[in-house]
Amino acid sequence: MKEIEHYKLRRSVRSYTDRQVEKEKLDQVLEAGLYAPTGMNRQDTLAIAIQDPEIREALAKANGAVMGMEGDPFYGAPTVIVVLADSTQMTWVEDGALMLGNMMNAAYELGLGSCWVHRAKEEMRAEIGQQIRQKLQIPECYDGVGNLILGYAAEEKEAAPRKEGRTFCL
Repeated sequence: MKEIEHYKLRRSVRSYTDRQVEKEKLDQVLEAGLYAPTGMNRQDTLAIAIQDPEIREALAKANGAVMGMEGDPFYGAPTVIVVLADSTQMTWVEDGALMLGNMMNAAYELGLGSCWVHRAKEEMRAEIGQQIRQKLQIPECYDGVGNLILGYAAEEKEAAPRKEGRTFCL
């Protein structure tokens, strides 16, 4: 059985170099997402990997507009993976969250930094999201769950101490 050390070492990265994620690594991260559990094994989550700078920038603007900010909500990460799930299903948010979690752990194992950024639901309802949806023929019932930003970390951070008293056994 594999040790859990990589779970303890993975951090959310909020500062990236401009080095793009290689296709081989991106494919592995996406594959890890496909193996995340889903309610009743419906496998109704989608991942849209965006490396095109113009689309990434338009998505960043749509994301920032939700909060009224003009900076880059993707912290300079060159790759953004938008995770969607079928919102007609009862576990759609949980299914998308599990996909994001699998991809974050895979990214760390591959030497990539990652961070979950909210507001994917609003992005996919914005003009750029509708354009992406139309181009990829994604049905309207698929709502954004979250964005996974990926890249190479510009700096490493230590883990914050874990709070005590958060686990119980009966």
